[in-house]
Amino acid sequence: MTTDIGKAVRPADAGALVGLLPRLPRVLALGEPTHGEEHLLELRNGLFRRLVEEYGYRTIALETDCLAGLAVDAHVTDGTGVLDEVVERGLSHGWGASAANRELVRWMRAHNEGRPAAERVRFAGFDGPLEITAAQSPRAALTALHALLADRIGTGPLPRAAAELDRLLGDDGRWTEPAAMRDPSRSAGRSPEALELRVVADELSELVEERAPLLAAGGGPGELERARLYARTALGLLRYHHAMADASPARMERIVAVRARMMAANLAAAAERGPVLAHAHNAHLQRGPSGMVMGGAPLTWWSAGALLDGVLGEEYACVATALGTLPHQGVDAPPPDTLEGVLYALPDAAGLVDARALAAVLGDPPPAPRTSPWFGYAPLDPARLDACEALLFVRDCPRTPPAGA
Repeated sequence: MTTDIGKAVRPADAGALVGLLPRLPRVLALGEPTHGEEHLLELRNGLFRRLVEEYGYRTIALETDCLAGLAVDAHVTDGTGVLDEVVERGLSHGWGASAANRELVRWMRAHNEGRPAAERVRFAGFDGPLEITAAQSPRAALTALHALLADRIGTGPLPRAAAELDRLLGDDGRWTEPAAMRDPSRSAGRSPEALELRVVADELSELVEERAPLLAAGGGPGELERARLYARTALGLLRYHHAMADASPARMERIVAVRARMMAANLAAAAERGPVLAHAHNAHLQRGPSGMVMGGAPLTWWSAGALLDGVLGEEYACVATALGTLPHQGVDAPPPDTLEGVLYALPDAAGLVDARALAAVLGDPPPAPRTSPWFGYAPLDPARLDACEALLFVRDCPRTPPAGA
């Protein structure tokens, strides 16, 4: 078996990856089995550079706050802001501290210097303004959308004045209350004000589409793109808070499903301007249902990748990543009767494998799923190999010292 698989392994570079795909997809999704590993992010950076330089990709989309990411996009396209400040506030979840993420932004800015707008690479965050324990207030998205429309079409058509919008939003603390993640009674998501805000957000979103030609003519396609982002985010956050206030057993699945829809919509919007490399956890990008255990209860939902696959079809491709060892997190050499164990027997430090061909070699039933001693690493289920086109296997994932260490 190992010999058969070894013949199918290709180098972990963009040329080999493109060779595994039937066509260049509009969204090429690169998953990772854990977050925050510099070695994996450096591999991602190398793939993106070649995809830009040789295959015409123009956007990278990361699993980070879509609104905060606007600051990164402004920096890489126009030089707005200072690099250190931009990555600190523009990459959520603390990922601005990553040396590889900082280097990605620095390279994008250098690549764009002196190029015409049509040839510049772009950055997008495609997650909502969400954290593990809370969701942000819809204030930023709603007020930005309201202000943009007021400036372009006047206040007359708007459903509420800015002061009334502020009154309905109230104190942001009621939206970001951490206890609401586990206690629906602490959520403001089904208050009378929240329900009214959903109507307001819907009406503002309708105005964006009704006046799309005016917005595009007045501020160019970038302004229309931003207005739609504000509208999607405002409605998505209000849906998310509404789900947080749900006391039914379906509550947590509803919450993660709303997040998946926000991710898929943001990726689809980024893809409208050209080919995108999306980078996130495997669970967000794979086809088919995703699952996890939270609070002792199993959750199943349709991931962003599954939703995009239904819309884009062959224009969507997914590459999952699997690891052999992650020694600094206690993940040692995998058992030989697992997917990672079979691949670990190969000599290559990293390689790409046709996922469906690998599934055929492994046979039915495939090897058992690996278990992990560390909750932050999610091994691949070999029965789900058909959910992606290719598999990137990294034999050993070392700890990468911080920049300057």
